[in-house]
Amino acid sequence: MVGDRKAMAENPEAGQPVVARHLLISGRVQGVFFRARTRDLARRLGLHGWVRNLPDGRVEVKVWGEPSQVEELVAWCHQGPPAARVTHVAVEDAEPEPGVTGFHVRF
Repeated sequence: MVGDRKAMAENPEAGQPVVARHLLISGRVQGVFFRARTRDLARRLGLHGWVRNLPDGRVEVKVWGEPSQVEELVAWCHQGPPAARVTHVAVEDAEPEPGVTGFHVRF
């Protein structure tokens, strides 16, 4: 879970604070457009990172960007798209991945 102290770094390009989160989402989250909708929202929010399905049926997300935008995506992941049934979201602080720009679905 995210602790009281949130990992923050400076965005060297904009000089703004950046937070990163790693999420593991459980429930009926595969085959319901969870990855595509996560990607679409992340791009609209101007975030960076990726989303992928895991072999055990969960969805994994690594996201970073402006703190309020990251938290908006994290909050959305607790519900997901209409056909999803999210039962649990594990959220941890993370570090941005150098060289990754934009938000992508990983396979």
